[in-house]
Amino acid sequence: SFADPSLLSERKRRDREGRLNVVLWRQPLVTLQYFFLETLINLKEWTIKLWHRRSILVCFLLMLAVLTATYYIEGTHQQYVRYMEKKFFWCAYWVGLGILSSVGLGTGLHTFLLYLGPHIASVTLAAYECNSVNFPEPPYPDEIICPDGETAEGSISLWAIISKVRLEACMWGAGTAIGELPPYFMARAARLSGAEPDDEEYQEFEEMLENAETAQDFASRAKLAVQNLVQKVGFFGILACASIPNPLFDLAGITCGHFLVPFWTFFGATLIGKAVIKMHIQKLFVIITFSKHIVEQMVSLIGAIPSIGPSLQNPFQEYLEAQRIKLHHRSDSGVPQGENWLSWLFEKLVIVMVFYFILSIINSMAQSYAKRLQQKTYSEEKNK
Repeated sequence: SFADPSLLSERKRRDREGRLNVVLWRQPLVTLQYFFLETLINLKEWTIKLWHRRSILVCFLLMLAVLTATYYIEGTHQQYVRYMEKKFFWCAYWVGLGILSSVGLGTGLHTFLLYLGPHIASVTLAAYECNSVNFPEPPYPDEIICPDGETAEGSISLWAIISKVRLEACMWGAGTAIGELPPYFMARAARLSGAEPDDEEYQEFEEMLENAETAQDFASRAKLAVQNLVQKVGFFGILACASIPNPLFDLAGITCGHFLVPFWTFFGATLIGKAVIKMHIQKLFVIITFSKHIVEQMVSLIGAIPSIGPSLQNPFQEYLEAQRIKLHHRSDSGVPQGENWLSWLFEKLVIVMVFYFILSIINSMAQSYAKRLQQKTYSEEKNK
């Protein structure tokens, strides 16, 4: 069977279909068993890697000990330590969400729609209501309330809102850039070692290169266009692909790794494109969409829908009014906090998305272990 390419291809196809059936809703016990075994294997591999780099690990632990001592020793430096702690965890939070959105481990958790977009929208609505972005800290960013000294009507500017959310947006964009590194390193390692890669996306990429001249469908031509742009234009091609919403950007990472594009050329262009250019485009879109007059126009348009318009318009008006009241009162001030079905629905949507993301991680890791078993069977058959 290994001598016949058609039989080998058919067997790989059947194995791939078999792996895709290893999911919690079809084979729950097998999937959980494979997930725990794959987790143990990954922990073992990471432990071995850390042991081989124990000098770096020791330096990191020493630096961590110094920072811990600085954190707990009393002195005038504590105000700067608290400030740096707050900024560090805030930035790490958004970078982590960016990595989750980009890497995904199978499906991806689109954290822009679930976290960053709503945060920018909340700041925008509050800025127009308060005529200021100087929200008191704390409770901001956990809770937004208007400052005590109100500014003049209409004094808020688009640039002020952009500046208020720039740190969060740029950190999220940097996280998405970091999340694009695994395809690059995988393709680069496969090219340098000359070994046959395990990743299916990389195998699809190599097949696309072989069939480039005969490709006719739109998807193949789009992928080929991205590959040609990155390969021929270099830094500015990567920058162009990273600066616009592009579902094929994983292919750019694989292309750069396959053609041994230098790391800093790939990562530098990706970081600038995602954390600076693309994030400002997305941020402007959200801010303009949720500006006061646009929101009022959208609510009016909802009310103009025949027959069902007024019934849909009322919940939106109630939600916006509740948000305006909340902006002028702290949650512990005794003002009753009403529950709106829109906020309830969004909270449940976030819970469902996070739950599905966790399930996808379990399924993906279980399928990785199933692939290990299949590759072990291949190697045993070859050695017979």
